[in-house]
This record gives sequence, C-alpha cells and structure tokens, in this order.
Amino acid sequence: MPKLTVNDLNLQGKRVFTRVDYNVPMEESGSTMVINDDTRIRATLPTLKVLIEKGARIVLAAHLGRPKGERVTSMSLRPVADKLTELLDQPVAFANDCVGEIAQVAINNLENGEILLLENIRYHSCEEANESDFAEQLAANVDVFVNDAFGAAHRAHASTVGIAEVINARGGQCAAGLLMERELQFLGEELDAPDKPFVVILGGAKVSDKIKVIDRLIEKADTILIGGAMAYTFKLALGKSVGNSLVEPDKVDIAQAALDKAADRDVEFLLPNDNLISQMNDGKWANPVVNSAEDIPDGREGVDIGPATAARYAEAITGAKTILWNGPMGIFEDARFAKGTMAVAVAVAAATGAGAVSIIGGGDSVKALNQNGLAGQVTFMSTGGGASLEFLEGNELPGVAALSEK
Repeated sequence: MPKLTVNDLNLQGKRVFTRVDYNVPMEESGSTMVINDDTRIRATLPTLKVLIEKGARIVLAAHLGRPKGERVTSMSLRPVADKLTELLDQPVAFANDCVGEIAQVAINNLENGEILLLENIRYHSCEEANESDFAEQLAANVDVFVNDAFGAAHRAHASTVGIAEVINARGGQCAAGLLMERELQFLGEELDAPDKPFVVILGGAKVSDKIKVIDRLIEKADTILIGGAMAYTFKLALGKSVGNSLVEPDKVDIAQAALDKAADRDVEFLLPNDNLISQMNDGKWANPVVNSAEDIPDGREGVDIGPATAARYAEAITGAKTILWNGPMGIFEDARFAKGTMAVAVAVAAATGAGAVSIIGGGDSVKALNQNGLAGQVTFMSTGGGASLEFLEGNELPGVAALSEK
C-alpha cells in the first residue's frame, strides 16, 4: 500500500518531527568542521519547503557518524544548521541536545514556518537501542512524524521506528517526506516492472555485499554489467587467474550460481575482458598498464575495467529503457583508475538523455556523477546506501513499515 506523504497532511501550526539524513562528510579546517558534500542536505529541501509552505513548526533530527552515545565535537550537526540557513535563505535554529529541557524549550518557541535542527541524535545510545523511554521523549512535544531519511530506514532506531509507534498509538499521523516518497517510487515501483531493455550495472568490492541484489535482479534484467573488485571473484569462478586482485575465494560457489542462473534465464551477464592493472610499491600504486589478457599476472592487481570493456559496457547501456547503477568500476578515487567509472557515467547520462529512466544507488556512484558534472543528467540518485541495497533485495525496511498507509 502507498504511504501517507507530507502532501496529504494539514500541518498548519503543527509541530512536525522530521527525521532527515544529514550524515554528510566533513573535515576540520582550522578550528571548525566544514561540510565536503551537501548532496544529502539539498535532497531534503523539497520536503522542507513544503513543510514551510504548509505552516508547520519544523523539528529536524539526524545522526552524524558513530559517536556511540558520547558527545564528539567533530560530529556535531551545528555546521548543518548553518548550511541549511544558507540554502533556505532563512534562519535555522539549533538546539544543543535532542531531548530534555534544551530541546523542549527550543521546540516550544517555534512559530509557523520556522525550523529547528536538534543535535546529533546518536549522542544518546538510547537511539540505536530504540529504547521506548527515549522515543517517548522525542515524541513529547510534537504532533506529527515525517520520515525523509531513507538512508536510515533500514534501522529500527528510536528516531525512525520508536517515535512513529508512539505517535501512531496516540492517533497521530506518520508520513513519508518527498525524498522518501521518491526513493520508494524509483527503487520500488519503477523496478518492479521496469521498461525493457533493463540494464543493471554493479560494481564495488565484494560479491557478498550484493549477491542477494544480483540474484533478485537476474529475474528482471536483460543485461548485467559487473565491474570493480567483485568482478574478480566471478573471474575466479570461471577458472581465471586474478593475480593479487581483491577476491573472496569462499564466495566462488555463489558467484558461479549467479552465472548459472543468468544463463538459465538468458540474461546477458558481462564481465571485464580487459583490465587496468597495477601493483603496490611502498604503499603506493605503481606502473598501471592495460592488461588485455583474460588472466591477470601474479603480483599485479586489477584496479579498473580496461578501455575495451568500457566501450563494450557503454554500448550495452546505449538503448536501455531502464538503468540501475550501483557501484564504481574501479578505484575511481585515484584519477589514474577512474576512466572505466567515468565511461559508465557518461554512457548512463547519454542513455538518460535519449529517454531512459536511470536510477543511481550507492554513494560512490553518486560521487562519480558529481565529480563528472553529470548529476543533473540522470533520473534519480538514491541517498540510501545500505538501505538501498536492502530494499533492492526485497526486504521490508522498518522505517518504511512504521509509516501510515494512505
């Protein structure tokens, strides 16, 4: 059943506890923490603007990092409040705690259309333990719960599930934000019956991280393209030599089972037929060269798909009607090893321009698009991370299940 969304609610004068995903990368610059990438913050702006327009009194809650129930200065959300003030062109207040008198006073002082950001909710260990007393405290001064944090929806925490249970029990409404709604639409509805041809591009380090996704998508895809270190476990399953490449020898059987299932269902399952290989010298990558052979020499490690594979993958992407991309083709953080990922990004953007629906999951794929200035040329970029993978596996996410149905 579709979930209730912010568009369905009358929020005038109501205090709305809005769970967002502001787990953004930061680094220290001088004596302050600076946000490196505000993608997740910008992704919530449509929801915030609707809440403002509806006259809600907006209470934002989020986590940052893993402070493990302690106050860690470098994990404070205060810089996010400053960034929101800049992006929304209106003041965003900040409370130095998420519960207790500090939070209560700040919440009660809100006027219609005003925004308050609470301090890092994981400064309290009760959050991840989903303790009922903590959930009651979060819900104490609010009327409505909105979850716009798809990236945290796979965790049954106090701010994603516990508070929803409290508000539901007293007859309140629990709704999805616009970002949550789009995540469910593109990762759910669009992929339940994708327009064909459906091309799936999967990269990253481990087959074990994505084998359930692969297994499920084989049932829907026309073509699956494999890159990143996970490709070498599949190569090992085919009896190829992979040199010093990162592999999971104990996952060869499940890799072979996926290859067999794809063959049985007549799904084109493409692996790299050439690679960029390199070797470690004194802790640094050295002597990268293109290896056109099926086998990788001992002492060398695959770090990217090769140019022939990049061209073959780009051709497979051309003409797709639906594209799902999750994971880079190599160690793209090093510019020398980024060409394969870049080629895929360009091909996905071009196919989108030709009419395909392109759905990007995983932080690295999103980062690659941002680095190449192509973020605006794809249909949808998920902010979900691990939640995206669990959802694609077909699992029910606790933070989604807790929301009210229409």
